[in-house]
Amino acid sequence: MRCTQVSMAGWVLCVTLVLAALAGAQGLSSQTFEREHVDDPQTQLPARDYCNIMMARRGMTAHNCMAFNTFVHAPGETVARTCSQQPNAQGYYTTPNKMSVTICLLSSGSRWPHCKYQKAQQQQHYVEVACQDNLPVHLHNTFP
Repeated sequence: MRCTQVSMAGWVLCVTLVLAALAGAQGLSSQTFEREHVDDPQTQLPARDYCNIMMARRGMTAHNCMAFNTFVHAPGETVARTCSQQPNAQGYYTTPNKMSVTICLLSSGSRWPHCKYQKAQQQQHYVEVACQDNLPVHLHNTFP
């Protein structure tokens, strides 16, 4: 009987820890999305330096060189409202209007810890995101 009680207590503790971790990860995911992808108003930097500075400033070169990243130049609340739209067949949500975006690409031959980026383009694109609890947690794609 005592083993059953300990096992039940252990199971309850495990479930509680998993639920707490999931709740924390969910909040972190939307915060991570905003840190990695939202730059509004757009940080004023020379065009040739924008991607190198922003990728480092936002912590995306701390452990490796990300191959690419997209910055959306719209308020986080505007991007978040996308999550109230109807999702597409793949479960992603698309902004109803085009937004200004900057796409940064890792320069050929660049190696960590000296990550070098080039600004591929700054355009008006629709932004496609994955949402969790009405908040964007992943930037899936952008398109004209």
